[in-house]
Amino acid sequence: MKVFVTGAAGLIGAALCRALAARGDAVVAVVRGGVPRSGGAGTPPGAATALAKLPGVAVVDGDVLLPGAWTVAMSGCDAVVHLAGESIGGRRWSRAWKERLLRSRVEGTRRVVGGMETCPADRRPRALVVASGADYYPFDDSDRAYDEDAPPGDTFLAQLCVAWQKEAETARARGVRVACLRTGVVVGRGAEALARMAAPFRLFAGGPVAGGGQWFSWVHLADVVAAYLHAIDAPAAAGPLNVVAPGAVRQADFARALGAVLRRPSWAPVPAFALRLAVGELATYLAHGRKVVPAALEAQGFRFRYSDARAALAASF
Repeated sequence: MKVFVTGAAGLIGAALCRALAARGDAVVAVVRGGVPRSGGAGTPPGAATALAKLPGVAVVDGDVLLPGAWTVAMSGCDAVVHLAGESIGGRRWSRAWKERLLRSRVEGTRRVVGGMETCPADRRPRALVVASGADYYPFDDSDRAYDEDAPPGDTFLAQLCVAWQKEAETARARGVRVACLRTGVVVGRGAEALARMAAPFRLFAGGPVAGGGQWFSWVHLADVVAAYLHAIDAPAAAGPLNVVAPGAVRQADFARALGAVLRRPSWAPVPAFALRLAVGELATYLAHGRKVVPAALEAQGFRFRYSDARAALAASF
């Protein structure tokens, strides 16, 4: 199989490329800026350089927001995995930054689909697997379980996911199977969100966030990669797929598990007002959640490696 991957130098993209290479697939890895040259002896290789060293991986320079030769490399690929997009938690949200977040996903997906449409019919990828988020669903701290049939919320991130997925689904008109992976907070080695959560615990100042009663949708990186491989391979993998661990927990329980793994107390709560001072509007998403369940994946026979938060966190450091 030959797989085209955008955002290949990111956490999920790099791990997916390694997994595809390990099973013998050919990979076209799209990286903004291409492969950097080494700065000399002793300089650690960048993510793109590391990708280029994998067997069967060809690194292509490309920005999905811009037209370019990167779209030509889709021709002859069996599947496209679209992961490129600005980091949601990269900075405080200004109006301009929110517009940039939206553009990076909606317009980027539009260009990816457009690139697929320019491929000759007999060389067009048969599947499009697109990243999305568990923030698609509304805030709900009750025990209601949100599967893939649940309606979207009305928050900025929920509507971003709606627009993102709508753009991806236009590929169906060309006979392409489309799967949108609504992913929770990723934990695992190198996960930025986990590093930020762990920082106060390492300073003996960790604890539940905004009371800790909200549901926390998490998933281990190993299961995220396995879910993407499943979505690439399985004909039944179409439409939305919730990529969250089946062991849903409240945020306070996750904090206790994190403290136990790091051998640190989890008694220092982070109040909602302090969150808002620190990260602005993003604080709302940290203070609220919903119980998301991976109903479609499990119905398709997918089995998660990590369903226990403490075991997943123990494997993340």
